[in-house]
Order: sequence, then structure tokens, then C-alpha cells
Amino acid sequence: VQLQASGGGSVQAGGSLRLSCTASGTTTTLTLMGWFRQAPGKQRDMVALIGYGGNPNYIASVRGRFTISRDTGANTVYLEMNNLQPDDTGVYYCFATGPFWGQGTQVTVSS
Repeated sequence: VQLQASGGGSVQAGGSLRLSCTASGTTTTLTLMGWFRQAPGKQRDMVALIGYGGNPNYIASVRGRFTISRDTGANTVYLEMNNLQPDDTGVYYCFATGPFWGQGTQVTVSS
């Protein structure tokens, strides 16, 4: 399985970004897909995960601001990020059950 992520960038606080990640290869067993992030000098933490049939889960700090969704037909997971804050800055990694990881995409939020 390969995960190809896109999106990310630099915004000011309060702005929005959208991340996308498409899985290729043997995708029938990708029970969970989602996003982790790693801030400078910190460990990689879960941001949001979604199961094959839905049921999203979020880290508390992004609940109400981020929305994860999944298009199972297109093997793609999305992360809509609104009202971004400087603490959201980091490298965002796409994840799928395996585990499999995408290449990481930078999100920078300035105050």
C-alpha cells in the first residue's frame, strides 16, 4: 500500500486548509485511515481517524474545528481544517491500518 498525501501550506491563524490522502495497492484491509501530526521537537500524535464505515475520532484540541471524511470508492481520506491556530503547526502524516504512512505534508500557522 502506498499513501499519497497532498494539501497543506502556510496560513494565518483563523485560516483553513484541506489535506487529502489517496491509497493505492491492496486497499481492501485499510480498516482505519486518518492523520497524525508531529510538531518540531515533539512526538507524532494522532489528530483524527475514521473507520471504513465512518465513526470519526479526533484529538480533543481539534474537535469542532477539523473534519475528517473518507471516500471508500476512491480510497481517499480528507481532513478539512478550519480556524487553524499556531499550535496546529507541524508535519501531517497520512496513516492507514498496517501501519502504512504517507510522506508527510507541512502545515504552518502564523499568529
